[in-house]
Amino acid sequence: MDLSKKWLKEFVELEDMPIRSFTEAMTMSGSKVESWRTEGGEIENVVVGKVLSLERHPDSDHMWITRTDVGNGEPLQIITGAQNLKVGDLVPAALHNSSLPGGKKIKKGKLRGLESNGMLCSLSELGLTKHDFPYAIEDGIFVLQEDCRPGQPIQEAIGLNDTIVEFEITSNRPDCFSVIGLAREAAATFHKPLKLHVPVVKGGHGSGKELLSVSVEAPDLCPMYSARVVKNVRVKPSPRWMRERLRAMGVRPINNIVDITNYVMLEYGQPMHSFDYRFIEGHKITVRRARDGEAITTLDSAPHTLHSNNLVIADESRAVAIAGVMGGENSEIVDDTTTIVFESACFKGSSVRTTARDLGMRTDASSLYEKGLDPNNCIPALNRACELIELLDAGDVTDGIIEDRHFPEEPRRIRLEPEWINRFLDISVEKDEMKRILEKLGCGFDGDEVLVPSFRSDLVHKADIAEEIARFYGYDKIASTSLRGGAQGRYTARQKFERLVGDTMLALGASEIMTYSFISPKYYDKILMPKGSPLRNSVVISNPLGEDTGIMRTTALPSMMDVLSRNYNNRNASACLYELATEYLPTSADRLPEEKLKLICGMYGDGADFFTAKGMVEDLLEKLSVTGWDIAASSEEFSYHPGRCAVLSIGGSPFGVIGELHPKAAKNYGMDCRVISFTLDVDTLYQNAKIEKIYRPLPKFPAVERDLALICDDRIPVMTLERAIRSGTGPLLEKIELFDVYRGEQIEKGKKSAAFRVVLRSSSGTLTEDQITAAMKRAVKELESIGAVLRS
Repeated sequence: MDLSKKWLKEFVELEDMPIRSFTEAMTMSGSKVESWRTEGGEIENVVVGKVLSLERHPDSDHMWITRTDVGNGEPLQIITGAQNLKVGDLVPAALHNSSLPGGKKIKKGKLRGLESNGMLCSLSELGLTKHDFPYAIEDGIFVLQEDCRPGQPIQEAIGLNDTIVEFEITSNRPDCFSVIGLAREAAATFHKPLKLHVPVVKGGHGSGKELLSVSVEAPDLCPMYSARVVKNVRVKPSPRWMRERLRAMGVRPINNIVDITNYVMLEYGQPMHSFDYRFIEGHKITVRRARDGEAITTLDSAPHTLHSNNLVIADESRAVAIAGVMGGENSEIVDDTTTIVFESACFKGSSVRTTARDLGMRTDASSLYEKGLDPNNCIPALNRACELIELLDAGDVTDGIIEDRHFPEEPRRIRLEPEWINRFLDISVEKDEMKRILEKLGCGFDGDEVLVPSFRSDLVHKADIAEEIARFYGYDKIASTSLRGGAQGRYTARQKFERLVGDTMLALGASEIMTYSFISPKYYDKILMPKGSPLRNSVVISNPLGEDTGIMRTTALPSMMDVLSRNYNNRNASACLYELATEYLPTSADRLPEEKLKLICGMYGDGADFFTAKGMVEDLLEKLSVTGWDIAASSEEFSYHPGRCAVLSIGGSPFGVIGELHPKAAKNYGMDCRVISFTLDVDTLYQNAKIEKIYRPLPKFPAVERDLALICDDRIPVMTLERAIRSGTGPLLEKIELFDVYRGEQIEKGKKSAAFRVVLRSSSGTLTEDQITAAMKRAVKELESIGAVLRS
């Protein structure tokens, strides 16, 4: 909903309040501001100019050299090609270094050898149309007929200087889809009086009730229908003040009759429609349900076939409008119309919404009716329209309102309970202050009962009253408190652990993905799963979304490969992805499957190899303080390269696998590169992790370093050598680091040399040479037991 600040000032005097202060205060009181803009904001350095002289350009048969007074001393020479100017005309003059809508920049220059110090502007160059200024011509310079002076900024001269504020109005506040509704909110927000105007219609041109009758046959869908007849209609342009307001609110001015209905809809939030009186057969309006198969052509020249769920406005023989949506072509106002009928009605929101949806028609009127309008607003809006008819001399208004109403006029009552409201909001507001706030919003009182105005359909419970108090007391004044009556929300230890796993993977350079848990059975073939593998026994979905989502996965590898291949085929040079994925293992027919959470990581591209993945796993396990794990080569993992795969275990129980995907499996996914993946069982990690960290003071005693150069069989992993050293040195070991591995002519074939740096330290005293020697001897003994000896 757009709001013109100039229009707002008619109802609430806000003086010259800065726009930022206005928008922030309105947002804090519950009327959220989305944005604001100033009309003519793109126009800079354009002023009113007065043409002092005109003479032909010596080198052109269509250009004119003008001397133009722009209000700053010497007149400027400006050359134009327009043919509609004469001496004395007031025109928009874009000076040197000026800006126009659309980012157009104007600078002085030469035209056919003569200097031109700017440009005289047309309507379109100012972002305007003939609808904004009907007296102007479209293919020439905009000659002003306004009360203005040379040098005056053009925005000020033509009223293009309004500030428009865009509000985000929720659908439960239809009253705020109007200038008056937002003015009421602004008055309450800034503690200003609301100046509402009561329309006064003079009439005196016969009785409208003798010319027209109204009957509502569907009162459940139309609680209120009212109309007035206007004779001797005089169609002409609307005055400037009305055109300015409509333009600011995003509505194109057309003529006085159409503009009045749009103006009232914006001001009161009440859609209106007008009929040509002579086309209403029998001069009787009936609001009824449509007949099945009944046809109507609407104002947009589109034919529609109706059914009994649609509500129509009809005369004696046919439908002349679709209620709340659009009028019919058979009753529209044309050039020779002399007598019109103004309609102001209230239709049930759900009925209008259903009709608009079924017919594929969504109009400004239907969007308002859908939200549920106030039937008591029909008569004031109708009178306002007729008042404007008289004010603009657009016709002769007849006496009397023709109406048919079917709604209770007794206001809704809600008991005011100050103690409950203060306790509910945790504030302390006096009862009189609460009444003052509610009265500013249009509420009345009968003792301790709030009389809810009919335009506030959202106030139905005492909690709604409390919300109104909170809005204008100030949300920012309500102290923050903890929730009462229950435990405070916090992460469980398992949730913290899973977040730590995810954060660590992100720190290691992987990006998180999330995939569906259901896959196609064909995916098992793509990862080379043997036909007899127990993992092929999957939970079958009884109502799958499609063939590719028929079972619950027993391994997350197909899901990871699907995402990796998509990245590869989209020409992403490299990728490193991870997911905390759930796998579903069937148990028995009458029980839910076992859900196992796995950490799966996949990568390809530069730097992606077995050792990169192994390093990521080591860093992760170190971060989780998982110790006592082992790694061993494996050739039994069906999806992996038989010579580039290893199984991780703790206490002899496998909990993960690292490896390069089998080339055939990678090819099945259209990937002609090495694909590395590892999978870890999260339950096993959680059971063996030591999340609680123990503080140890900085060491008081010096460390001792010793190097060990070993020779062993090439097949013995470095980790096995490390484990032997740790076992031999015991609690004195502080750090162990591999710094060299050598294979070559100096070493027997099938052997390798591995060199370690060992750091020893005691927390109880400085290590003696005897302690160091004894520890190193124990380490050498452990190494010899696995076939490693000191290199001589």
